[in-house]
Amino acid sequence: MSADLSVYLVTDAAVAASRGREVVEVVAEAAAGGVTAVQVREKEAPAADFLATVVAVSEVLPEHVALIVNDRVDVFLAARARGARVTGVHLGQADLPSAVVRELVGPEALIGLSAATPAELTAAELDPGRVGYVGIGVLRATTTKPDAPPPLGIEGFERLARSTSLPAVAIGGITSADLPALRAAGAAGAAVASSICGAADPRAAAREHADAWGLA
Repeated sequence: MSADLSVYLVTDAAVAASRGREVVEVVAEAAAGGVTAVQVREKEAPAADFLATVVAVSEVLPEHVALIVNDRVDVFLAARARGARVTGVHLGQADLPSAVVRELVGPEALIGLSAATPAELTAAELDPGRVGYVGIGVLRATTTKPDAPPPLGIEGFERLARSTSLPAVAIGGITSADLPALRAAGAAGAAVASSICGAADPRAAAREHADAWGLA
């Protein structure tokens, strides 16, 4: 399955709450502002709450916006069984192997994989689970991912992104000001969390990111 990953929102419930908002509200506003993909990340939430959020998000997303579940293949499967329009699942290096995940999610689901080194990118390309894209990061130090690897910067990202044939999405500490340079560096997209979830106006922030990417 292909998806437009260019302006890729990663949800952060705590950051959204700091602005007095629920994740679903932020996603609806961000979709109206122009994000093209949404990854629901609920690291701390119980599985039932994570599932409820994914189902609720699917109900407010336009058809053309991809909905990706972070880490939890069980939540992806449960959401799909309940009729939610889920596009795929994003895996970390410590999650289930993508080949195993492919057997569970089927041939049409999109699988993304976080990668931070040449070895991880090579493994992703050769993976029999058919990884659809890689998330390369972190671009800069970020407060939303405490276990993140050292920052790459634009040049470090470009070096890794151009070493793989897989679509590469940059992640980690990204703001709208970074998007033109990331696109020029070969990124298939840029994943952002705080700069939209923590914005005073998520719709306007999403529109700013979409404009910066060149979607306007």
